[in-house]
Amino acid sequence: MIVYLRLLKESFGFAMNALRSNKLRTLLSLLGVTIGIFSIIAVLAAVDSLDRKISDELSSLDKNTIYLMKFSFGPSDIPQWKREQFPNVKYTEYVYLKNTMTHTEQLGYQIFTKRETIKYESNTVSDVNIVPISHEFIDIQGLKFEKGRFYNESEANSGAPVIVLGYEIAKSLFGDSEPLGKKVRLYGQKFIVIGVLKKEGSSIGETNDTAAIIPVNFVRRLYGDNNPNLTNVIIFKPEKGVDMEEYKSEISQKLRNFRGLKAGEIDNFFINVFSGFLDLIDNIIGQMNMVGWIISGFSLLVGGFGIANIMFVSVKERTNLIGIQKSLGAKNRFILLQFLFEAIILSVLGGIIGLIMVWAIAMILSKVLDFEFVLGLGNILLGTGLAAIIGLISGILPAISASKLDPVEAIRTGM
Repeated sequence: MIVYLRLLKESFGFAMNALRSNKLRTLLSLLGVTIGIFSIIAVLAAVDSLDRKISDELSSLDKNTIYLMKFSFGPSDIPQWKREQFPNVKYTEYVYLKNTMTHTEQLGYQIFTKRETIKYESNTVSDVNIVPISHEFIDIQGLKFEKGRFYNESEANSGAPVIVLGYEIAKSLFGDSEPLGKKVRLYGQKFIVIGVLKKEGSSIGETNDTAAIIPVNFVRRLYGDNNPNLTNVIIFKPEKGVDMEEYKSEISQKLRNFRGLKAGEIDNFFINVFSGFLDLIDNIIGQMNMVGWIISGFSLLVGGFGIANIMFVSVKERTNLIGIQKSLGAKNRFILLQFLFEAIILSVLGGIIGLIMVWAIAMILSKVLDFEFVLGLGNILLGTGLAAIIGLISGILPAISASKLDPVEAIRTGM
């Protein structure tokens, strides 16, 4: 063991000497490994951070939550022209399903509408995401409040002019003053602020920080139930442990009966399970990882050739020393390990530089973009391990050639 430790120390010394003696040549050769490790770990860290962010944001939603609407979350076998003829789900269908569905914890109705402007005295916020939703939304999405409350069933059913503001919207309209009880102007009418949501921070897609939630019946009264510019959706939160296939079949059968669809006709609606949306996201993240590995693989290939080049040059420069070592009794495996260790050390140094670059850029972007980029221990170990493997593969041929040198010929050639 002591012999191998001494061998490792000696190999480290040779690697450092190569860096000191031929700085430019060595750094250029290591550049491929550095860029390769940087590319792979940067992509993996970014994707991991994105995945963690999405998981945190969607953690409040049950993966079995179902969205019944005229659009599909993913690809569909139904032709587009036929899908475009599908009708919007209606409020009467929501009421019918709410009264007849079994094994349902919550069932809500939402309208996707265009963005609007909200005013309070001289303050104006444009491009606000308006969320018209029934009163069950608070239990379906698990909303958290900075202050105030959500509207109740009576306010929701009557379409009362009450509003719940996202954190950023409330901050922009009221600053540090108390928002509850104040009246803001939306759709040309005054709404009473009854609640402000807790800050969520940066988000993938929409965030409740820039949203305003109002009773869905207010928008129904304003636009009617058959407006082609609006998209309606019925949201189901099944009871825990329910058989999802049976539950979806029950939804389908009840809605087909309500719409009077005949036995041979296809469903003119889509039952989208939230877990399917999560699978779609996982698939996209997996593809991003794969693309990152493919692109970075070319850099690692170039880096491997660079390390091999250094080691062949190192063998040539130290031919005389190798001959002396072998004439003094050094065995082939010690010469082999000496050069292998040296190649691995050089490659790992290149990998560490790449990891430091990822860490530095992650820190900068986290502050600038208000998005937490995380360089996890797993990715650090992966980057270091990859660099070591590249060094091992790149150094094997030079190390074998060094170990097979004849001591007499090596000394003569070195002289």
